[in-house]
Amino acid sequence: MTKILALTGGVGGAKLAVGLAHILDPQEVLFAVNTGDDFEHLGLHISPDIDSLTYALAQQNNTETGWGRAGESWNFIDTLGSLGGEDWFRLGDKDLALHTARSQMLRDGASLTAATASIIRHMGITHTVAPMSDDPVRTIVHCQQGDLAFQHYFVRERCEPKVTGFSFDGIDQARLNPLIKDWLKECDGVIICPSNPFVSVDPLLQLDGFGETLERLPVLAVSPIVGGIAIKGPAAKMMQELNMPATAVAVADHYRGLINGFLIDESDKSLIEQIDVPTISTPSVMVTLQDRIDLAKACVNFLMTLNAT
Repeated sequence: MTKILALTGGVGGAKLAVGLAHILDPQEVLFAVNTGDDFEHLGLHISPDIDSLTYALAQQNNTETGWGRAGESWNFIDTLGSLGGEDWFRLGDKDLALHTARSQMLRDGASLTAATASIIRHMGITHTVAPMSDDPVRTIVHCQQGDLAFQHYFVRERCEPKVTGFSFDGIDQARLNPLIKDWLKECDGVIICPSNPFVSVDPLLQLDGFGETLERLPVLAVSPIVGGIAIKGPAAKMMQELNMPATAVAVADHYRGLINGFLIDESDKSLIEQIDVPTISTPSVMVTLQDRIDLAKACVNFLMTLNAT
C-alpha cells in the first residue's frame, strides 16, 4: 500500500488535496497543514489553512471567493461592524460556529490536533488532517513599513505593503505533530502541493528538523506559479519584491536540495531544461473537480518514479 505525505496550505494546496483524497484512501495519504497563518481574533482561534482544507474536503468551500464556506450569511460580522467592532476579517456565520467550537475545545484542554480531528469527523471527512504542530507558530511578514502579522498583511492590508522577508515566531520551540512523525516512518514519498513556498510551505520545512527528515524520501513539488503569475494569492508579488523572478524555475530553486522532482504547468514546458531535477509538465490549473483528480494522478504517478537523493 502506498503511503504519501502531502504538505499543504492555502487554496492551491486545498485543491490538490481534494484530488488526492479522491484517488487515495485515508490509509494512503495524510495532509500536513501549515499553521503559521493561525491567529487569535475576537477571542477565537482561527486556523485559515486548516479550515480551507476542511471545507474543501467536505465539499462545503466557497468556490466563488476561494475562501470561507459556501452558502454563508454575514449577520454577525455586519452587526459587529455597525457597533464599531473589527470587521476587516470577514467571518461568516457558519464559519464563526466552527471557530467557536474549536476555541472551546482548546480552552477545555484539547490540542489543536484533537480539535481538528473532532471537527473533520463531524463534517464527514475520513482522511487525516494534521496541523503541522500543536505548538503556536506565527508567520511575520517583514515589510518596508515594518513587521506585520500574516493576516494583517494578507487580509487587512490586502498584500499591498512591499515584502522584504519572513520569519516564524515560535518555530524554534514548536514540535512536529506526532501524527506526522509516525506517518513518516512508513511513508513512501512526499508531495508539496502548489502552495505559497514562503508562507505556506517554509513554516513546515523549518519545523523541528522536518526538512532534514525528508531527505531520505522522494519529494515532489508542484509549482504554484503558472506563466509568471500565481493562480491564487501573493506568491508572484512576493517573489518580485524579493528580487526573484516570478517563474516556476525560481520555485524549483527555492526548494533546491529538498526536492527530487518538480511538476510545472504545460504552458511552462519550455522551462524544463532550466530546472536541475527531473521535471514534467502537465495541465495544473485546477478549475473543475476532474482537473484536481487528473493533477493528483499525475503527481502520484510521477512521485513513484523518483528516488531520494
